[in-house]
Amino acid sequence: MTEQEQEDPKVREQSLEVIKHKLSLLPDKPGCYIMKNREGTIIYVGKAKVLKNRVRSYFTGSHSAKTQKLVSEIRDFEYIITSSNMEALILECNLIKQHHPRYNVLLKDDKTFPYIKITNEAQPRLEVTRRIYKDKGKYFGPYPNAFAAQQTKKLLDRLYPLRKCKTMPEKVCLYYHIGQCLAPCEFDITAETNERMVQEISRFLNGGHDVIKEELTTKMLAAAEELNFERAKELRDHILNIEAVMEKQKINSVDALDRDVFGYAVDKGWMAVHIQYMRQGKLIERHVSLFPYYGDEYSDFMTYVTQVYSENPALPKEIFLPTMPVQGGEASAAGEAISAAEEATPVAEEAAEAVPTKEAAQAEAEEKDVREALESWLKVKVHIPRRGLKKQMVDMAKDNARNALDEKFRLVERDEKRTTKAVENLGEWLGLGTIRRIEAFDNSNIQGTNPVSAMVVFVDGRPDRKEYRKYKVKTVVGPDDYETMREVIRRRYERVLKDNLTMPDLIVVDGGKGQISAAVDVLENELGLFIPICGLVKDAKHKTAQLMIGDPAEIVPLPRDSQEFYLLQRIQDEVHRFAITFHRETRAKSMVVSQLDAIPGIGEKRRKALLKHFGSVRKIKEAEVQDFKPLGIGEKLAGEIIKALQGEAAIPQE
Repeated sequence: MTEQEQEDPKVREQSLEVIKHKLSLLPDKPGCYIMKNREGTIIYVGKAKVLKNRVRSYFTGSHSAKTQKLVSEIRDFEYIITSSNMEALILECNLIKQHHPRYNVLLKDDKTFPYIKITNEAQPRLEVTRRIYKDKGKYFGPYPNAFAAQQTKKLLDRLYPLRKCKTMPEKVCLYYHIGQCLAPCEFDITAETNERMVQEISRFLNGGHDVIKEELTTKMLAAAEELNFERAKELRDHILNIEAVMEKQKINSVDALDRDVFGYAVDKGWMAVHIQYMRQGKLIERHVSLFPYYGDEYSDFMTYVTQVYSENPALPKEIFLPTMPVQGGEASAAGEAISAAEEATPVAEEAAEAVPTKEAAQAEAEEKDVREALESWLKVKVHIPRRGLKKQMVDMAKDNARNALDEKFRLVERDEKRTTKAVENLGEWLGLGTIRRIEAFDNSNIQGTNPVSAMVVFVDGRPDRKEYRKYKVKTVVGPDDYETMREVIRRRYERVLKDNLTMPDLIVVDGGKGQISAAVDVLENELGLFIPICGLVKDAKHKTAQLMIGDPAEIVPLPRDSQEFYLLQRIQDEVHRFAITFHRETRAKSMVVSQLDAIPGIGEKRRKALLKHFGSVRKIKEAEVQDFKPLGIGEKLAGEIIKALQGEAAIPQE
């Protein structure tokens, strides 16, 4: 709200008018779009198969709370047309790396795995590295850890005497004397000799160690027959070393291909991506990344995938990706339309059942585009398996991603003793003694439209969701946070008194002195209640910053790293989530109603009949004139309805 209040409403209105005009000029072509805030800073970059459809979707319909936050900051956008989806994929990746947009999925974690590299030099050498460059060197891996990579390199050093020194010495070193280097510093080593060893090492690291082990076994037996037992022992030790080093985890696939298997899960605005690195048919490493996401879940997931492989020459032979979720934005819009009309008739249910089938086909087509774009870019086979062992591998990655998310949220609430202690200590900080029941309030509106408020209840530091309440603000006109607080506090505690409900030990409001004063005034002067009220003040980044209590309110010096402060953060985040979700639902319903009610000749009766017959506003928009005849609507009115719904959509005033 602070940023919104500081912005000149006229400037905002002009920006939204410019956006509305630019939306009408969007092309039906693939490309990338660049969203900017009022300072002109790039805050989001996305790709689209059809720019017109994708960019417009941000400014129509309802969105999740996180996407709504993104859209509220957009004041301009640009787009770049590409000739193919592959070019859009690469361009998006490059733009994200260049600008680091605030709302994009960014590959921030510095978790890197070790690789074995054969350098591209006249006298090549082996090295273990965590950095991958496009230097024409050959990279193999990743390996589970540095120890595994170093052990493999030591084995190869004993088997193949490539150059060891980074800088060529003036005379032979110890490696030459122990048979692990051919000493190109002193002797002329031909390119054919080096190439033969490079090919042998490449074969070994690509899964051919079994063949090499058989060759060594043959040589060992031959040496034993010739009574060369020292050489036979040396070869036996090589064989044992190969078996020890190449022993990996027990999870195997049916073949020996190198592949990366991806799975992801989303919850509460967070995404977890799990990657299984399969090398030579065996699972050698797993890696999980967790991050907030703001756009479409599958699109943001693919953005992460492209960043993983950007400038990475150490590619697997295959990449496995999960299927695209079939319940997309259109399905949600249909559900919201039916809900808005409060109609659950058999006709509406049939329409709802028809949506997934169409969406499944659309998802499959988009999956094909994604697969082909990645294959064209990376020159690697990409699979989106739907059955069999390959799907089981993807499902395992998805299960691990889901488990990582669940673990994250469990860690947030895991220690009941800490929570209980935090509640006790909070009462001491506020001088209130024991606090068992906390009721917290938050208001939500966008430019004064569809103002709502929400209340959450925490008992002994735990949310009691059956006690949550929603309020549609009735008496306040415009974005007046203080008067909204007065109305909601009045309505809540009039009901508490009337129905003899449980009184809270503490009331928490979202805001500082003004909100606290408004709530105290209603409670004490109108209702005669004396319940402690505290306010949670947010900083410029919209994070909980201070706790205030009293009238006039004073800051409570609560340490920001304390469990008590963390409890208050959870309460504030939960009431904000609940309020913004309710506001989004309310706004979505009002948009559906207003779209139809704004058409001359459409009243409540016809609106319900249309929604009942077609199932959603989207389906009405896509209908033909003759489709309206069963409802007794003539061609003229039917044409006006279609024309009105297919007109330019309004920009949300956020």
